[in-house]
Amino acid sequence: MAPGEVGGGGERAPYAYAVLRVVPRVERGECLNVGVVLYSRPRKYLGVRTLLDRERLRALWPELDLDAVERHLRIIERVTSGDPAGGAVAALPAAERFGWLTAPASTVVQPGPVHAGLAASPEAAIEALYRKLVSPGAAAAPERASPEPPAMDEKERSVRCEPGA
Repeated sequence: MAPGEVGGGGERAPYAYAVLRVVPRVERGECLNVGVVLYSRPRKYLGVRTLLDRERLRALWPELDLDAVERHLRIIERVTSGDPAGGAVAALPAAERFGWLTAPASTVVQPGPVHAGLAASPEAAIEALYRKLVSPGAAAAPERASPEPPAMDEKERSVRCEPGA
């Protein structure tokens, strides 16, 4: 299977995704992955998975305003889901919301470059990307052909846009 492809039954459809990262000091080039946003036009899917690991962020950047980072992630979740609390952008069609979420930003929470892949299930794709790129121990975690969603705790959030939204 080629990079960016997620197995599973059914016909695979294209998707685009970007990693969300905390970049407290751009001049140092340091960042920590805190989420993944994924869009599949054919599947009418826009979703995001985030993880705010306060202990890890505090250890790396003690001066970082973690409450501000958390507020930023919650806004991203609201925009992704089309929640009116996400502001005017949340009312846009899913493709436009994805474009807004992945546009270059000079804020502490920034999207990385947009990448593409193929998957039968965007839900499985976002879970696999989350485990590989964001979840603690991601680099050491073995990949599985049929990902199962991990149990979530209060640090993790999973938000997705309903089909047709």
